[in-house]
Amino acid sequence: MSTTNIRARRIAERIDTGAASGGVAGDGDGDALARWKDWQWQLRHAIRDISTFEYLLGVEFTRDERRKLQETLDKFPLSVTPYYLSLIDTKDFRNDPVFRQSFPSPSELIIGAHDMADPLAEDSDSPVPGITHRYPDRVLFHVSNLCAMYCRHCTRKRKVGDMDRIPVRDDVREGIAYIRAHPEVRDVLLSGGDPLMLGDDYLDWMLSEIRAIPHVEIIRIGTRMPVVLPYRITDALVDVLKKYHPLWVNTHFNHPSEITPSSREALRKLADAGIPLGNQSVLLAGVDDCPRIMKTLVHKLVMNRVRPYYMYQCDLSEGLSHFRTPVGKGIEIIENLVGHTSGLAVPTYVIDAPGGGGKIPVMPNYLISWSTNKVVLRNYEGVITTYKEPDAYEPVFCDRDCERCDLQLAVDSKEDDYRAVGISQLLSDQDEVIALVPDSNERLLRRNGEGDGNVDSVGNGERDAKEEVAI
Repeated sequence: MSTTNIRARRIAERIDTGAASGGVAGDGDGDALARWKDWQWQLRHAIRDISTFEYLLGVEFTRDERRKLQETLDKFPLSVTPYYLSLIDTKDFRNDPVFRQSFPSPSELIIGAHDMADPLAEDSDSPVPGITHRYPDRVLFHVSNLCAMYCRHCTRKRKVGDMDRIPVRDDVREGIAYIRAHPEVRDVLLSGGDPLMLGDDYLDWMLSEIRAIPHVEIIRIGTRMPVVLPYRITDALVDVLKKYHPLWVNTHFNHPSEITPSSREALRKLADAGIPLGNQSVLLAGVDDCPRIMKTLVHKLVMNRVRPYYMYQCDLSEGLSHFRTPVGKGIEIIENLVGHTSGLAVPTYVIDAPGGGGKIPVMPNYLISWSTNKVVLRNYEGVITTYKEPDAYEPVFCDRDCERCDLQLAVDSKEDDYRAVGISQLLSDQDEVIALVPDSNERLLRRNGEGDGNVDSVGNGERDAKEEVAI
């Protein structure tokens, strides 16, 4: 029997014993181990207080530790499934990566000068409740604010677990109506909380409503269930999900110890149903900030048909300072992956820009220099080489008139009105904008009259030719 299975058996026995004696919440029927793989049983027995955590895991905090931990829980609640609890190595539990992700730390009460309740400005970019519309062709749809486990590094700590803010069906209908009314939305990401905390019938209804919208091409679900409660991935759930292809699932493994026989079985069920799988890790100090740990993780992921998608720099949410690493640590990890393992196993390292700027790739620099006819590159070994540019290249002038283009690009009609935004606007042949300038630029304020508020915004398109556009 594996170490994890031994721990699971011990925790199940203690749930039975404690329930029988009135010590912990439980059914008291002595059947905990038999019901261990029932995901709803796991949720009912989630660990939500320090004493139960100590009892079930067989560890003990000092009186001073317990007092400080309770102060943290008074602000940020605790919820850990018995399954995820069983992954903690009790021999060195304070340094265990699962413990650090699931159990509170007094450091969460330290609010840094740059910490924010909503660092990604999701609420500011929310036209209707539940919808964050930041990118041109896709929306984030918050359909639940409950999770099987409250991750200590959660960027949405302001709302996850708030029973007063649970999206009801009318909220979801309003979000679906927004998607239906915006034909530019081709990609809908269901997020939360965790969407898979919702029941199968409710998910079925929601997915059917979204899939019925003609311009929605793909649906994605972001979930941590394969990590913290793999038993939620039932055959019945998979039967619901696979009705709505193309449907993608992104999950959130941060450490190799989270990939267990149970999580592998959950991933197998999803992959066998034809659902493409991706993983979004968060770089966390004391958890996965090591090139060898991350390489082991991505190798285990691809072995289970999960594509490492993103490695996030930890957000500037309140109370996460103790989890944040320098960006240089992330660059070091990517440097130890590119060329050293399959490209398939290398995630994109991103910073989700504070203030709602979106995901910005931050990768090692492999382009050293370039001239009019050569570029100078280096590889993962440090070998420096050159790539010869073509001696003659006649670019096709692009005026966005696709119907007259001789490149024979077959585009859908909805793409005919494509317009450039941001940096692509500066690269566009037919766009007359030559610069993007902050709207607080003093030179523009002087040009337009001090404080007269006449500075334009990006994409206005009404400025005179060859002028700057404010951002």
